[in-house]
Amino acid sequence: MTNSKKPFADANVIRGTREAIRQQPELGNLTFNMKSKSNGGVSVRVETHATIQNGQVDTSRAGKFANVGDEPADLSGTDSGMGPAEYILQALAGCYTATLTVMAAEKGIELDGIELDLNFDINLNGFLGLDEKVRNGAKAISVGVKLSSPTASREQLEEMVRALPESSPIHDTLANPVNIDTRLV
Repeated sequence: MTNSKKPFADANVIRGTREAIRQQPELGNLTFNMKSKSNGGVSVRVETHATIQNGQVDTSRAGKFANVGDEPADLSGTDSGMGPAEYILQALAGCYTATLTVMAAEKGIELDGIELDLNFDINLNGFLGLDEKVRNGAKAISVGVKLSSPTASREQLEEMVRALPESSPIHDTLANPVNIDTRLV
């Protein structure tokens, strides 16, 4: 482990995790859980909760991390935290950073830095009910990736960026339909 701000992943840990799941595929079943409560106005407070791997509950991260989400004043918020679209971009940025770091470690590539410029384009006419032909969600998400490495060629870095769509779980979740079960409890 390193104290540096440089991207770093231990390739041996990654190989060990991959091998454990290869030998016991059910370990690949992992559920992340978050709990949220309204925080006044349109604001929300969200915190980590238990994870469940192959039926085994792990509460070590419960309450360990928390965020406040809000909307800008133009959308009836108080601007006390990132908005939902920004959280989606944060999730994608976190996943891309982790995925690129792991890919580099497994290829023996040293990275000095990863910078992402992310955009969430939305037409509010859909969300505000002004045009039923306009979807409520994003019409596009774009990501500019800047990688710096003393050991990799531009071609190697481009190859890693091209591999992101099929390697990133969050990219996959955003780009492909996923069942969302929403119900009153």
